[in-house]
Amino acid sequence: MSNYVQRFLLENLDIRGAVVHLDSVWQEMLSGRSYPQLVTQLLGEMSAITLLLSENLKQTGRLIIQLAGSGPISMLIMDCTESLHLRGMAKCEQTIEVQSVPDLLGHGHLVLTLDMPSMRESYQSIVPLDGKTIAEIFEHYFRQSDQLPSRLFLATTHNAIFGLFLQKLPNADLQDPDGWVRTETLAATIQDHKLFDLTAEEILTRLFYEETIRIFDAQSVQSGCQEDPAKIYSMLRLLGREEVDSILKEFGEVIVSDDICNREYRLDALAIDAIFREAEPTIH
Repeated sequence: MSNYVQRFLLENLDIRGAVVHLDSVWQEMLSGRSYPQLVTQLLGEMSAITLLLSENLKQTGRLIIQLAGSGPISMLIMDCTESLHLRGMAKCEQTIEVQSVPDLLGHGHLVLTLDMPSMRESYQSIVPLDGKTIAEIFEHYFRQSDQLPSRLFLATTHNAIFGLFLQKLPNADLQDPDGWVRTETLAATIQDHKLFDLTAEEILTRLFYEETIRIFDAQSVQSGCQEDPAKIYSMLRLLGREEVDSILKEFGEVIVSDDICNREYRLDALAIDAIFREAEPTIH
């Protein structure tokens, strides 16, 4: 698979982690969007981290992660289901000058929302943006939520995303006092984009060649932007025939924009009539 999340364990060090790789799913997310290079980089890093968090979902649901601030990149938002259907977008100025991540994002917050049918209401966590990079912002979040030292190593191009996650488990220092520092140092060499062409097993055995590595089954990632006009029709019915007809009269058509999937639905009078006729009860 070329779009996957694959977890692993360095057994003799008590350090766990995961590899993320995306290509076609990432390219589809960028299709039709003209993001500046810096925006593409940050959105790619967010994609990898979102998959790492979503892969832990054990029940039907979705995780929505949002970085929102006052900078020229005002929002990065990712949405992922428990089956790793991923979608995302950025809101930004058309021209972005090269500057630090804190300046690009400005003052703002990291918001994580967990929405599951089994929950009475959505769970939400809001923390300030704290870090010089996207990786540091989420490493800070992991320290607060998991209370375990964690590291993220991320690389993004227009064609592919690669991410490596490491987390130090409670018995790591008992197993090897130098193991965590050694593992961090080796992991920092993954910035070479040639690694994009290797499998997770090849990458891990190259990086941690002296360690015993248990590699778990890969989880496939798919695009979360399948076209679903039925949702649009349902939304219009909830809006009501009178309201929809007033929009139709004013503009000649009804346009519904799906920003996160970069898709637009255009409906003329005939299409609107058919939508509401389908909702009418059948009389026998």
